Amino acid sequence: MNPETTEFNQAVPQAVNTSEWLASRTFHHSNFWDVKWLVEEKQRQGLKVSLCLPTLNEEATIGQEIIILKAELADRYPLLDEIAVVDSGSTDRTCEIAASFGADVYIASDHLTECGNHRGKGENLWKALYLLQGDIIVYVDTDIKNIHPRFVYGLVGPLIQNPDIQYVKAFYDRPLAFSGGLRPTGGGRVTEILIRPLFSLFYPELASILQPLSGEYAGRRAILEQIPFPVGYGVETAMLIDIYQRHGLHALAQTDLDRRIHRNQETTALGRMAFGVLRTFMSRLQQDEKIALKGMLPSIMRQFEVSEGRYRQIEHIIEEVERQPILEVEAYRQKFHPDRS
Repeated sequence: MNPETTEFNQAVPQAVNTSEWLASRTFHHSNFWDVKWLVEEKQRQGLKVSLCLPTLNEEATIGQEIIILKAELADRYPLLDEIAVVDSGSTDRTCEIAASFGADVYIASDHLTECGNHRGKGENLWKALYLLQGDIIVYVDTDIKNIHPRFVYGLVGPLIQNPDIQYVKAFYDRPLAFSGGLRPTGGGRVTEILIRPLFSLFYPELASILQPLSGEYAGRRAILEQIPFPVGYGVETAMLIDIYQRHGLHALAQTDLDRRIHRNQETTALGRMAFGVLRTFMSRLQQDEKIALKGMLPSIMRQFEVSEGRYRQIEHIIEEVERQPILEVEAYRQKFHPDRS
């Protein structure tokens, strides 16, 4: 960080006791094994639950995810009222496969066209709020090789069980694949190197979120519709900070899903991810008056490659565009809150 472009608020962060939160808001998926009870309680409360699967060229894994989740959580136990793929414009057979196995398939760029279009996971998640009907929205990434119903009921369970909980994050063991097998690891690399230190400095209570960048989470529509969505890498971090700032730590919970196996990204890809997340994080720090930025942050991430002794600089433009709270979109209000239109 260039000290000439940034002023830090010199207030010393206060120590926070999170033991109560960890005891009352950290679950294991086995706490919610009784899916039949969850269905009965969901129906008693008059809730609808929607599953959003954001995709971009996931033909290798999307079919298995839909088959397993639909069979167990829609056909056998109707915990899910709809299963939808929201796609960023796949060029493989992702959408075809998803439709063939019974998922609703939406191309993100075809919807809310009056708002323009951006490519990115956050765009899919934001538009899912308009496309899906649920009072609870569950987001599950589509590169999971060991998909299991716990990836859904473990996140929905706390929301059905406790009306005070508004948003639930997944955490799990994330093995790294090596030629000799799988080696267990803790939090993700970007989490431990970047996010947890930043949370510890500026939002100490959020440092208790074990895997803030996990791609699986569930939230109540009433909360999600009120917050902005970065369309790129920063969406998970922004969700946590924005919900925390509005509703406090006790609105958040986390569930241990045991293990998640997926393709591992190269370090250079993680560098670009960290850059995007950091831009989003800095915007939240300025918004919360924890820092004062002198000018706009650069949007160019510089990386290097070497070939035959020659070094070449590669520039990536990473802007982290943010979507406004969808409650501010007229088409959304007409659909879900006609009294506010």
